[in-house]
Amino acid sequence: MVCVPPHPHANLRRAPVQQRSAERLARILDAGAGLLDETGYEQLSTRAVADRAGVPIGSVYRFFPNKRALVDALAERNLDLYAERIAGRLDAVPEREWRAAIDAVLDEYLAMKRTVPGFTLVDFGPPTPAEGAPDANLRVAGRLAALLAGHLGPALKEGSGDGGEGRDTGDEPDPRLLRTLLVCVEAADALLQLAFRTDPSGDAALIAETRTLLQAYLARTFD
Repeated sequence: MVCVPPHPHANLRRAPVQQRSAERLARILDAGAGLLDETGYEQLSTRAVADRAGVPIGSVYRFFPNKRALVDALAERNLDLYAERIAGRLDAVPEREWRAAIDAVLDEYLAMKRTVPGFTLVDFGPPTPAEGAPDANLRVAGRLAALLAGHLGPALKEGSGDGGEGRDTGDEPDPRLLRTLLVCVEAADALLQLAFRTDPSGDAALIAETRTLLQAYLARTFD
């Protein structure tokens, strides 16, 4: 059974309460994202982030103890945005049309990779995760399992021969669906890293192969 570790904003020193504070936090994260594209992670500094955001350095430290915590929060924001964008796409996808749902998942990732500042270097996890940090791909698979359950989940409830492992467990993601999507996320992550190393906009042939691989793998379960 695959378990999704919690990721409760552990590195955020203080959650914003007022609108002004929330806007300041957003400016800090936006500044960090932009600087990642320009300088990379190693050269990123909290001082440069503060200068770019137009806030005192103390405002950065009010939220984050260091740049790793800031980048982790940026990755978490990226995942929230990704989930929001997928949810919007899925509203137009008929239930059980799993190929269209997977296309939406892949297409939204590609769109963010090409347009969202800082996403190329930090998508859903920092470039050098801290020891013991929650696994980014497992976190992504958990969010996708929750989003896609209505489109993909029913197939896992029918004729499960695994002693009940495929049954719903309330608020927990279906273990088989979660495991299946984790395989997809790991495979797609490796292939798309290659695609964007080959071409800054994403090698079209490698992206097409990634789509084919995902659909062929999922067809074993959902067709």
